[in-house]
Amino acid sequence: MIAFILENLGTIVVGAALLVIVCLIIANEIRRRKRGRSSCGCGCSGCPSASVCRKQ
Repeated sequence: MIAFILENLGTIVVGAALLVIVCLIIANEIRRRKRGRSSCGCGCSGCPSASVCRKQ
């Protein structure tokens, strides 16, 4: 088991780093939605899909 971990240490570290980044992105999106902000970063006034995206 230890030999497997040592042989694949680089892959494990990169995979763990990517997992952390994805989790941070998801957490940020959840916080933005709870605050009522859109995910695209712009206002809904000029968006043609505003009625589909968010109910106001």
